[in-house]
Amino acid sequence: MSRIHRHWLPWLVVVVELVGSLGSNARADTRGPAALGALLALAAVLPVLLTRPRAWMLAASGLCVGGYFAAGYSEGPIFMALPAVTFAVALSSPPRRWVGWALLAAVLVVAGILLNPDGPRFDGGPAARPWRSGAGLEGDISTWQAFGQVALIAASGAIATALRSRNEARAQRQRRAVSDERVRMATDLHDGVGHGLAVIAMQAGAALHVLDRDPEAARRNLEAIRAESKESLDLLRRQLARLTDTDAPAGSAPRAPEHGLADLPALVERVRSGGLDVSLRLEVTSAPAEAERAAYAVVQEGLTNVLRHAGASRAEVSVVASSGAEMVVTVRDDGRGSDIPGKERRPGMGIVGMRSRVEALGGTLEAGPEVRGFRLRASIPLSGSSAGGAEGLA
Repeated sequence: MSRIHRHWLPWLVVVVELVGSLGSNARADTRGPAALGALLALAAVLPVLLTRPRAWMLAASGLCVGGYFAAGYSEGPIFMALPAVTFAVALSSPPRRWVGWALLAAVLVVAGILLNPDGPRFDGGPAARPWRSGAGLEGDISTWQAFGQVALIAASGAIATALRSRNEARAQRQRRAVSDERVRMATDLHDGVGHGLAVIAMQAGAALHVLDRDPEAARRNLEAIRAESKESLDLLRRQLARLTDTDAPAGSAPRAPEHGLADLPALVERVRSGGLDVSLRLEVTSAPAEAERAAYAVVQEGLTNVLRHAGASRAEVSVVASSGAEMVVTVRDDGRGSDIPGKERRPGMGIVGMRSRVEALGGTLEAGPEVRGFRLRASIPLSGSSAGGAEGLA
């Protein structure tokens, strides 16, 4: 059910149509009562008050306008009734739904104008047609009025269609932005909180294992759990703030900290302190910011998968430059990779997110089991960066 549109402009159109038609017919010598002409004009323009007027209302409006002219009522604002209704209908409906009804309405209006018994005509005198040359030709203003009315209807429909297309494109961009933001938030939560929980679980297991015979080692594990928990909680609070801060402008909400290559040693050390033997080979010290963030995300997700799924005792992480044109990030473990027969492997959200992040930079990502263990390899372009400075094995 259509609702009454609360904007003031449609009401102004209706008032002008009603008052203007009543005034023009009250001063003119018309065949019918002026009030009836005003009611016809009012009925013709009423659909503009609806939020989503139906396409068939164009035909109803055209019938009222055509009847207005055929009854011999005076000219005036009635010429704007059908264009206004066409604009309202075209603004809320695709062209395929209203064009046919608009053509029918235009035919009804043109018929009414041409059948108007009191329509303005040239009498053929030279004073009435100074723009014509030659004798014996007669001009008919009604024909030009009909042509002008059709042109107004077509122009109104075209303008409304263009505005509707622009509004739809804007709404689509907004929906895409919201979807992209949700994906970014999910990726941040998965990468940050997911990794933190995996490290916490590993540290807790290590603490329980040495609690009785090495309290000091258990204490170090608990301190690592506290630090990792605090970082994960901070990230979770930032994500919740982005969800609940509805008054903040778009893009102003706090985002997760942006990690880079310089943060890789600390990341590896957190995992290593839980009992997993991790080696780091870092031969790239600087790269474009997006490339550094992608490399960090690949290493983080790779180590998280090792902790959660591999059952490995050792992992190797390497970040090296390949011919100076790209950065190759590899995470390899010695856990179970291809030794699970009959199990279908499907890429999880982490690998899908990594692949999307790497491919957005023009790189590639490969992930799959080896004879022993699992390997994750990402090639990330280094265009515009200064790579170099080996740091060797850590």
